[in-house]
Amino acid sequence: MLEREAKKKYITELGVAMVLYAVVLVVSIKYGRPMEPGIGRTLALMAPVIPLLLAVWAIVRQFGRMDEFVRLRSLESFAAGAGITAAITFSYGFLETAGYPRLSMFAVWGILGLSWGATAAVRCLVNK
Repeated sequence: MLEREAKKKYITELGVAMVLYAVVLVVSIKYGRPMEPGIGRTLALMAPVIPLLLAVWAIVRQFGRMDEFVRLRSLESFAAGAGITAAITFSYGFLETAGYPRLSMFAVWGILGLSWGATAAVRCLVNK
């Protein structure tokens, strides 16, 4: 029962943070991009970081709620995903020197998320 309650709290906390992130992101882009360069524009365009930090806080809290086995498995999957991400982005750096287009830093999180999820999925399939 505690596991269900923890999952419900996590989904609520992360969901609220992501909704706030989406709203702040849209407002930030709509009003921040047309602003004149300066500290005001920089702060407006950086505003989505605040709800993003709330999402990080929700994730960290969820790791604290997990039992030791699930936490270990999750952290191992994350570590493998981080290693895969490092290998992909490092390799792409060499491709950039060969003339490939520069990779945005926004792509790194997508690669990490996919790598982490794929690693966790493969581990679940292998351990069944």
